[in-house]
Parts: sequence; C-alpha cells; structure tokens
Amino acid sequence: MNRTRFVPRFAVGLVGMLALSACTSGPVFNPILLTPDALTETAPEVYHARFVTSRGVFVIEVQRAWSPNGADRFYNLVSSGFYDNVRFHRVLRGALAQFGIHGDSAVAAAWRVRNIEDDPVMQSNARGFVSYATSGPNTRSTQVFINLANNAQLDALDFAPFGRVVDGMGVVDGLYSGYGEGAPNGRGPDHTLIELRGNSYLRRRFPELDFIREATIVPLQESDRRNP
Repeated sequence: MNRTRFVPRFAVGLVGMLALSACTSGPVFNPILLTPDALTETAPEVYHARFVTSRGVFVIEVQRAWSPNGADRFYNLVSSGFYDNVRFHRVLRGALAQFGIHGDSAVAAAWRVRNIEDDPVMQSNARGFVSYATSGPNTRSTQVFINLANNAQLDALDFAPFGRVVDGMGVVDGLYSGYGEGAPNGRGPDHTLIELRGNSYLRRRFPELDFIREATIVPLQESDRRNP
C-alpha cells in the first residue's frame, strides 16, 4: 500500500504529490515519541507554535475550533519535540511547503499509521494557512503543509486548515525549493526512503533542504492574538 502523504495536482504551480551542521551528530529525540498513545493531551483553544529553522523563525497560530483533532495532534507533536531536526522535504515555489516525516526511522515507523479522524473544513486553504497532508479519508498523521498561495481548490477535497502563519511568512516563502516535487513525479526526495532511512538519506542526497532546529509551544499573550 502506498503510504505517501500528499496534496493533489494543480493546473498551475502545485504538482501532485537539515542540512545539519558538520558538528551535529544527529537528531536527539524524546523516547516518548515511540509511544504515540501517550501523546493525547487536549490542546488549548488557541495556541502559538514557534519554529526556529535554518532559514529563520516563523510562528503558527492554531485555532482548535477550526479543526479539533488536527489541533490536538499538532499540539502534542510540537510539545514532545517531534518536529525538531525535521526537514522541509517538499517545497513547491508559489504553492506549498510540506514537512513532518521524522528524521529517525524508528520514530517515523511508530507514527506512520497513527492517524486521526478528519475534521470538517471550517477555513479555506488561503495563503499562510496550515493543513495536514493526507492519502485519503482519515489518514492525517504528522505531515503538514503551509499554503504559499491561495489553494482554495483544496477545500472541497477535505483539507481542513487548523492554523495559520501569523509571523515570519517571509521565512516560509524563502525555504529552499530547488529540488521541487518528490519522486517519482519529480527529482525531490522519495517519501518512502525518508521514512526508511531518515535524515541520513536527506543529508546525503538533498543537502540543501531547510530544516527545523526547534519547535515549541510559546505563551499566548493577549496582545499576540490575531483575528481569525
């Protein structure tokens, strides 16, 4: 069975479907990541996730009312350190930036089929909004994408945004996109090989990929709130 997570082909710009420094020995992860059943905390109604990347910093504001299951899963993944050292493995200029396959193959395997149920689409996939990648109904897991353009055509295909970038969208726009679409439709990373070989495969074959240094939940001050 093909487990590749993707968004469908578009007519224009959106086609179907860390570098770690030399002194870095590799990703260090919390062992709890191997036990997905332990990560089931209910998320706050609104929260901010701050991503420190090789390109700069951006912040995603998550609204649980938009996608409760999606918001809860993302909260637990960020809180546990799941996204630390994860690459932006699929960046299509003017379309989307996708990430979420863990760099350690054992962790990726533990989460591969830990799917959550779909949520109704409450918001459109406009520029800056964040949704899960999927391979069909009720297959959202750990991979998400940030819309780099207005991708409203995804709304009818049940891609339900759970948050949006409220700071640092220029950083997201600047993520390395030179590899383009992933294999077999393009020359970018093969999703199956990422899951099987982790970051070692990406470091060797796709060294220019940008990556997440650290993702954390940060305090939500009243002055930080944005109107939905």
